[in-house]
Amino acid sequence: QLQLVESGGGLVQPGGSLRLSCAASGFSLDSYSIGWYRQAPGKQRELVTDITSGRTNYADSVKGRFTISRDSARNTVYLQMNSLKPEDTAVYYCSYRTPLVTYWGKGTLVTVSS
Repeated sequence: QLQLVESGGGLVQPGGSLRLSCAASGFSLDSYSIGWYRQAPGKQRELVTDITSGRTNYADSVKGRFTISRDSARNTVYLQMNSLKPEDTAVYYCSYRTPLVTYWGKGTLVTVSS
């Protein structure tokens, strides 16, 4: 059964850091596209970053602050978030996109507040 499980969210002060993890089972993260999306209250879900065909893409709003990485041995993808801002507050979702369907985790909440 294909499953994505996120962890690592929480409350952090502005300027702080968090690392999110997404553990995959039932498929290999080395195939197709793996990435992170987020959805803030009252807003649409948006792409944060992904790895597609070996290329890494970042939303302009997180460039230079967030880094996606993949551990093939653990079948896990990470999102290192530095210099966090209140506007980064959202539920963060891990996604695995194939040509036919996109799979989603249940999400993990990140709150950036003093």
